[in-house]
Amino acid sequence: MDLSSMVTLVRRDLKDEDSANYRWQDNELERAIARALAELSRYAPREMKSTVATTDGSREIDISGVTGIANRISIDRVEFPVGSTPRQFQRFSVYGDTLTLIGGAQGDGENCYVYWSCLHTLSTTSTVPTYLEDVLAQGAAAYAVLAQTQYRTDTAGFGGEQADRDYQAWGTAMLKEFTRQLKRFGKTRKLKTGQLYQGDDIE
Repeated sequence: MDLSSMVTLVRRDLKDEDSANYRWQDNELERAIARALAELSRYAPREMKSTVATTDGSREIDISGVTGIANRISIDRVEFPVGSTPRQFQRFSVYGDTLTLIGGAQGDGENCYVYWSCLHTLSTTSTVPTYLEDVLAQGAAAYAVLAQTQYRTDTAGFGGEQADRDYQAWGTAMLKEFTRQLKRFGKTRKLKTGQLYQGDDIE
């Protein structure tokens, strides 16, 4: 699913498929999708695993060079040293792009594994899981409808002078369901626990 396909899906949910008389322009729907994507990422973020070098004799680990780290939501776990059985996960704190090991561990120049969560992306490609695409579309539709309430007061077929109220009720109902779905998926994951990971390796 790419961004163009998601716009099409949102239009379908909004019953706005008459290209000669669109009620929402593509850029409006893209903005609504971006808002919904950010909200979805809070509950079901993309989960990553990166290999990062430690510094001999230092507890500080620089994560600024990790690809995509600027879009992180949380650092979830730090495995160091790697390859141990059972795995060894260290306590840590994060300030900016510096991760500091807490306790007895310190770097030795070898690599550690950093498990972290970040925002999903959606452009020509997507990191949104297939099972969440309909949820994302629903959220985007809700935000698109609610945006209309800010200036739309007379829309044929949507209640005439009550159009703004109709849009408000419609958008609010969809947003409520979107939030309910996000909370359901969010229950399967604890943000910033440092006790749980799933990951996709990145170089």
